[in-house]
Amino acid sequence: INDAPALARATVGMAIGAGTDVAIDCADVVLMKSRLADAVTAVDLARAVMRNIKQNLFWAFFYNALCIPVAAGFFYPLFGWMLSPMVGAAAMSMSSVCVVTNALRLRGFRARSFAGVGSGSAPQACRLQSVNNARRSNMKKIVKIEGMHCEHCSGSVKKGLSKIAGVQSVSVSLEDKQAVLECDESVTDEKIIAMIELLDFKVVGIETQA
Repeated sequence: INDAPALARATVGMAIGAGTDVAIDCADVVLMKSRLADAVTAVDLARAVMRNIKQNLFWAFFYNALCIPVAAGFFYPLFGWMLSPMVGAAAMSMSSVCVVTNALRLRGFRARSFAGVGSGSAPQACRLQSVNNARRSNMKKIVKIEGMHCEHCSGSVKKGLSKIAGVQSVSVSLEDKQAVLECDESVTDEKIIAMIELLDFKVVGIETQA
């Protein structure tokens, strides 16, 4: 799958560091490690940066809107307020210091921890239920077959039954004239009978064991 066109057309394309050179060139964001959780970290960091930019714009606008009229002598005729050039230069420097200091807070950004996410963090009841469902879904079917006379016949039966969806394993006994299937609940007797008859054999009986 060529993911480079999708990365190029996406609003924000993310590629992993272990990806192809073409994908890395087309992506807007490159994740250094091949962890999907880093995509969440990238989004969180982007939101923190945008929030920091808005804060800097607000404080810079507020600071300049408050101090520029004073430095320009706008209030001197009314209140006699005036700033010396040295105080004005210091005030402008403090504006830059405030903006840079606020931006440096991003160095303290910490990614969210995903240590508890996964199968190990699932509740015990959920894991037990999954195990019980898996056990209930597995069953054994013993199929009595009439018409098998040689190894070729048993091989054809084994190959045919293995093609049925849901069959996990098949063992055919030529002496006992039967086939033993390990399968799930989706494998019905009708599917087995249809496959055996398709191979020109006859099903005598089917025994199901949980």
